[in-house]
Amino acid sequence: MAKLLKQDELLDFSLDATSADWRHAPVEFKEGMYCHGAKPKNLEVVGLPNGHDWSPTDDDWHLPEGWKDIVLNGMEDLMKKYRSFKLYMDVCVRCGACADKCHFYQGTGDPRNMPVARAELLRSVYRRYFTTSGKMFGELVGARDLTEDVIKEWYYYFFQCTECRRCSVFCPYGIDQAEITIMGRELLNLLGLNTEWIAGPVANCYMKGNHVGLEPQTIMSNIEFLMDDLEDITGKRITPSFNRKGAEILFVVPSGDLYAEPGTFTFMGYMLLFEQLGLDYTLSTYASEGGNFGFFTTNDMAKRLNAKMYAEAKRLGVKWILGGECGHMWRLVNQYMDTWNGPADFLEVPVSPITGTRFENAASTKMVHITEFTADLLYHDKIKVDPSRNDHLVVTYHDSCNTSRAMGLLEEPRYIINKVCNHFHEMPEETIREKTLCCGSGSGLNAGENMELRMRGGFPRANAVRHVRDKYGVNVLANICALDRASFPALMDYWVPGTKVMGVHELVGNALVLDGEKERTLDLRLEELPKKPAPASTGDAGVEAAAGADAEGVGSDA
Repeated sequence: MAKLLKQDELLDFSLDATSADWRHAPVEFKEGMYCHGAKPKNLEVVGLPNGHDWSPTDDDWHLPEGWKDIVLNGMEDLMKKYRSFKLYMDVCVRCGACADKCHFYQGTGDPRNMPVARAELLRSVYRRYFTTSGKMFGELVGARDLTEDVIKEWYYYFFQCTECRRCSVFCPYGIDQAEITIMGRELLNLLGLNTEWIAGPVANCYMKGNHVGLEPQTIMSNIEFLMDDLEDITGKRITPSFNRKGAEILFVVPSGDLYAEPGTFTFMGYMLLFEQLGLDYTLSTYASEGGNFGFFTTNDMAKRLNAKMYAEAKRLGVKWILGGECGHMWRLVNQYMDTWNGPADFLEVPVSPITGTRFENAASTKMVHITEFTADLLYHDKIKVDPSRNDHLVVTYHDSCNTSRAMGLLEEPRYIINKVCNHFHEMPEETIREKTLCCGSGSGLNAGENMELRMRGGFPRANAVRHVRDKYGVNVLANICALDRASFPALMDYWVPGTKVMGVHELVGNALVLDGEKERTLDLRLEELPKKPAPASTGDAGVEAAAGADAEGVGSDA
């Protein structure tokens, strides 16, 4: 891991316009700002082409023979396949509305991190080879030749984009810059140029069903360990269901919730909720990943990895699918899954077995987000909660980019938090909901070797958290995204020390009152719960009543 600069050094840059011509300035690979290249074996196992040994800092990237034709033919194929790609290449008028909306531009001051400029890295090549004006007039119309330096530039900057789509909210033409990054990464993959932090999880997910390559017995033993903690906390032994045919619901979570803190605490909250409801569900140790790093590689790879959820639902004979707290999992479910892997006509439109609510919004995908499910329970008073158990926590909520901008899941998490917590404060309006700021580590950027990039990209969000910490004493950043739970702890430790990161269902688990549980003294992290005030004695009550009467009399006389 590269040495991380001090905060004042990290922010020592200018957002002033530069006079340098970016079209001729070769990219400088700065330590801490890029990810390691993919290992050939991880590309080969999933059939991606041209895997080879290389490093971003090498002068010679050992590009395959005919690499230029490979890229240009790839661009032509993508334009035939996706109408949006050609549209986004042609329609931008460079108005600059997106320029200052990117967290990486805000955190680096690098003009090539302005969304319009990052797109121009690809658009200039498109213009040179696929437009009449570019073929005739070249640089006069902003066209560039495709060179090895351009390929290096693509790699550096398309992996400095988290595909969060914040810039797209402000674009008057609705250009989805994330789609441009996706196309850029697809073209790089044709040359065997991916990051190991993406290629490794993709290979693991293809071979084992989850990003970290957890075997079935490892998943089950990890969860068993978590159930031991829940027994210590509640006095109740919970026995999760695995790979059970005929269950009503298949529950799919991001694999981070199965093995890594703080995601494991979120998983414990799920299990307490299901235990209290007596829910007829099963987990799968084969479709053990709701996330999909294939989406950060190629659309076809994302489609392949996503198929396992429907395949497992069909094998187990469930009625519908319930999904855990994840970000890009839900962008894919909400925007792509029915087209890629549907129709899921072997499943039923989800109906809550507890409230009877029919989730019409999931009529095509047959998948419901856990916060939709839990908010519905709370709305119908089907579970009992004690929000005072979270009184040691002053909470703010981060709208995860994918669930907010790609799914519109804005109110349900807030509804839940307000039910299970007494102390909740919003960050500034321009940093939440559809305008939410990114964690700075999404789309496969949450590696260790690019920590400076992550701290820079996450600074705008951290600054908003620091604002509510200073104003309200906030000490918890809640979210519904596994990548947020994985990446925010480092970001908070750097910019806002003392701020914990929690999934919404960890807060639910703390507050949930179980039938037959022992008196709880610990939260899901095995930390002491706030002590309830001792009930006043009869004598104390009499003194207090008399004091109140005297005070009332004084007030009346006055």
